[in-house]
Amino acid sequence: MPVLLSAAFCAPVEYYAAIAADLTLAEGRGNSVFRSVAPARVWIEAVENYQKQSWRNRCTICTANGPENISVPIVHRNGSHNNIPITEVEVDYGSGWVQKAERAIVSAYSMSPFFEYYRDSFFDILASRPDTLFELDMKFLEYFLRQFGIPASIHLTRAYGEVPEAVADLREVIHPKRPNTILQDLGLKKPYYQVFSCKHGFIEGMSAMDLLFNEGPESLVHLCSLS
Repeated sequence: MPVLLSAAFCAPVEYYAAIAADLTLAEGRGNSVFRSVAPARVWIEAVENYQKQSWRNRCTICTANGPENISVPIVHRNGSHNNIPITEVEVDYGSGWVQKAERAIVSAYSMSPFFEYYRDSFFDILASRPDTLFELDMKFLEYFLRQFGIPASIHLTRAYGEVPEAVADLREVIHPKRPNTILQDLGLKKPYYQVFSCKHGFIEGMSAMDLLFNEGPESLVHLCSLS
């Protein structure tokens, strides 16, 4: 079933598992081969006001000290972020958050197996400095879908919550303040390699970059079921 999601900055693993829910990997033929080539259909809510304390402008990474949030500061209009359409929210680059985020990511993942392979293309998105948060979120959505190898067609809503087909509405399900059972429901609740697992054990709910940098091409095994 198609999914309806809010835009998200380097969304958690569950976000991409939900997108790939109807895709099945062909067992024994490599993790990039799907039984069905029909792309997943994804609707992104583009007609809403910005909401703080959500994945729209933050993500969580796994560091030597445990989970750490990376937040994207936004430009407040007249000192407020209320009632700003999500597509018009501007990113505030004056605080130097990009450099701080890069340092945090390097510190967290420099020893991960695939970080060096992906780091340049990942940091290129941050370096491109999109004007709006929505643009930044969409660039990372497209990036992770491409790197994971998930075939998907992306559509934007034109009226709040309205799409021309039945969807699984996950806009408020995938939220940093509310646990969800997406991986468990899909039979995908299992640990993957993390650099600091010996110190902290496996930590759930991390950004998709945590999975990508640690598992690389094997990431799909943790996002899709096998036939």
